[in-house]
Amino acid sequence: MLVLLPPSEGKAASGRGAPLKPESLSLPGLADARAAILDELVELCLADEEKAREVLGLSEGLRGEIAKNTELRTAGTRPAGKIYTGVLYDALGLATLDAAAKRRAGKSLLVFSGLWGAVRVGDRIPSYRCSMGVKLPGLGALNAHWRAPMASVMPEAAGDGLVLDLRSSAYAGAWKPAGEVAERTASVRVLQSQLVNGVEKRSVVSHFNKATKGRMVRDLLLAGAGPKGPAELVEVLRDLGYVVEAQAPGRAGRPWALDVVVTEIH
Repeated sequence: MLVLLPPSEGKAASGRGAPLKPESLSLPGLADARAAILDELVELCLADEEKAREVLGLSEGLRGEIAKNTELRTAGTRPAGKIYTGVLYDALGLATLDAAAKRRAGKSLLVFSGLWGAVRVGDRIPSYRCSMGVKLPGLGALNAHWRAPMASVMPEAAGDGLVLDLRSSAYAGAWKPAGEVAERTASVRVLQSQLVNGVEKRSVVSHFNKATKGRMVRDLLLAGAGPKGPAELVEVLRDLGYVVEAQAPGRAGRPWALDVVVTEIH
């Protein structure tokens, strides 16, 4: 099982470990694309702080993030699973998994990133600020920049098992499973169910979406679940107590769509 996660907007501070070693990152087929973004991002942030703030879409209060990007080659690093924070990663709670679940997480979780393309949670990276929605002056839109290298790397990374796609739309644009890989891919939407004047209303709520996805991945890791495909995933999630509504694709070469319905986060 390969689980595709979005990163978090906010990130922990860079660690005290050795500086970035690009050659040590997973998915080495992305190395050239990573280097191109890293070079332009660092140069932009060193040369023109105001332009960098505009390009990165940062408010005045986040101006300090630009300085962080100028030090990407020299800053200390931490495992990506410790760099990414926020609602999804709080609910996932990587640090509190048992040893077996941590090993599964290291093998199965892949975090998409505007800067790195995708990294495993054990890959050591510095803290940074560069979302997938950024358009760099030289390279252009990052999701478009990543499509060709991702298309060549991701089918192998997906292996022959289930792909559980929990990415947000901006990151999903960098790689869309196709063909046989798509047929064993399940994308998940979380819906909050509420009774309004006796009538059920469903809506997508950011907090419920992120927290439920994190909790769901945690439960799968702790259970040692290894569903082979989307249909088996539905059964596993139901066994774990989730309310899941599945829509099988109408034609070949398309992913499954799963709705996980929640009323509250426990």
